[in-house]
Amino acid sequence: MKLELVPIPVADVDRAKAFYADRLGFSVDVDARPADGVRVVQVTPPGSSCSIGFGTGLAAYEGTPGTIRALHLVVADIDRARAELVGRGVDVEPVVDVGGGVRYAALADPDGNTLTLQEMAWRTGDAF
Repeated sequence: MKLELVPIPVADVDRAKAFYADRLGFSVDVDARPADGVRVVQVTPPGSSCSIGFGTGLAAYEGTPGTIRALHLVVADIDRARAELVGRGVDVEPVVDVGGGVRYAALADPDGNTLTLQEMAWRTGDAF
């Protein structure tokens, strides 16, 4: 089994798409309107095989915007990833070292769904 899509609730699909694509640098894999009232958008972080999906008209996208917490974006160099995102206008909290070679930095999308950059020192090279 592979996890390939995590649906999240958003209030404005276009605003969310712009944030994930333009600010975070995710690829827009799908933006389709397969039926009246239905829109499906899927975006994927660089190097990931798991996408985030949002849209309208499907039960998968129902829910209160801003209720998803701490989707982890694992990075090889958190300082570089944070600096890149801050340079794109993303408000990313300072890096926190929680010990054991694990470091985090939190951010939120325009609806308040939160994502967490995570660096694990031992996951480099082929292990990343």
